[in-house]
Amino acid sequence: MLGNGVIGILAESVNKWERRAPLTPAHCARLLHGGDANGVARIIVQPSTRRIHHDAMYEEVGCQISEDLSQCGLVVGIKQPKLEMILPDRAYAFFSHTHKAQKENMPLLDKVLAERVTLYDYELIVKPETGKRKLAFGNYAGRAGLVDFLHGLGQRYLSLGYSTPFLSLGASYMYSSLAAAKAAVISVGEEIASLGLPSGICPLVFIFTGSGNAIVSQGAQEIFRLLPHTFVEPSKLPELFSLAKDAPSSMKTTKRIFKVYGCVVTPQDMVQHIDSSKPFDKADYYAHPEHYKPIFHERIAPYASVIVNCMYWEKRFHRLLSTQQLQDLMRKQCPLVGIADITCDINGSLEFVNQTTTIDSPFFRYRVILYY
Repeated sequence: MLGNGVIGILAESVNKWERRAPLTPAHCARLLHGGDANGVARIIVQPSTRRIHHDAMYEEVGCQISEDLSQCGLVVGIKQPKLEMILPDRAYAFFSHTHKAQKENMPLLDKVLAERVTLYDYELIVKPETGKRKLAFGNYAGRAGLVDFLHGLGQRYLSLGYSTPFLSLGASYMYSSLAAAKAAVISVGEEIASLGLPSGICPLVFIFTGSGNAIVSQGAQEIFRLLPHTFVEPSKLPELFSLAKDAPSSMKTTKRIFKVYGCVVTPQDMVQHIDSSKPFDKADYYAHPEHYKPIFHERIAPYASVIVNCMYWEKRFHRLLSTQQLQDLMRKQCPLVGIADITCDINGSLEFVNQTTTIDSPFFRYRVILYY
C-alpha cells in the first residue's frame, strides 16, 4: 500500500474540541491538480461535522468523502487515530506523543509496531543540517495562547469584582479563522479605548518573555498590539507605577484608563553577573549561567499584572520565577493576576507551574501560601 498515491485524511477523534485538519482544501487542490510530479492520485477524506473545513469544500476540489481509508497508502491527521484505524503496512503521519514513552499512548505504539506501520511523527521531523525540529510552537501558538489568556482574564477580573471588556472575548477554538479572532480582540480594544478599564486594576502591564527570533512571543505580541497600548522599557516600569501611586485618591476610584501597557524583557533583564562590575554578556551567560544570578523577581515581576512566558529554558539556567520568589512577591502585594505560560514547561522556568491545561479545563488557580 505504501506509495500508491492515495492519501487519507482522518476525522479527528481524540477530543471534541479538535477542529483542525492536516491538509486544507487548498492544499488538497494543489496536490491533486499540480501535475504528476507530486505523485498524488486521489485524496479520501473521512467525513467530519466538527472539522473547520466542511466536507463539501473538499469535494469541490476533487477529494472523495468516505469513512473507509483502507485504500490509502498514507493516512494523515493531527492527533492519533483510534487503534482500529491503524491498518497494516501503511504510512501514518500525526502527533503520536510516544517518543518520551508517554504511558497513555503506549498501546498506540504497540499497535503501530504490530501492524508494521511506517510512522511519521511531526514532533520528530528535523532539519538534517541543524537537527532542529521543523514543526514546533510558532507564532500561531503565541496568537492562540494570548487570545485564550485574555478570555480567561475577563473571568478572573470579574471574580475579583471588576467588569472589563475582556469578558466578551471567546476562546481561540471558537473562531473560524485568525482574522475572526483578531476582529474579536479589536472589538475588545475599541471598548477599552472608548469606555476604559477600572483604575483599580491599572496600570495593566503585560510582561513578555522571549525576544529576538522567539516567534511564539512575536505571535502573542501581535495579538496584544490589537489593543490600545503603549510599550515601555523595563527600566521605566517603576516610573509607570509611581505615577499611578501619586494620583489623587478620588481619581483612583473613578478614573478610567484607556489603554494597556506592554514590556518585552530579554535575558539581561532576568539575570546579572555575580560580579556587579561586569556587564551582562549574552554569550558568556549561555556558556556559563553559573556566573549569573536572577534579578527578574526584583526588577520586573513586582510591576507585572500579567506574565506572558514564551522563552526557551533549560535546567542549567536560572528560573524566571521560583516558588519562593512568587511567595515573596505576593507578600509584597505584587499586582500579578495571571500568567500565560505558552512555553508549557512543567516545573520549568516558572517553578510553580506544576500541571498543564486543556481546552476542557483551560485555567487553574494557583494558591500561594504565605509564611510570615
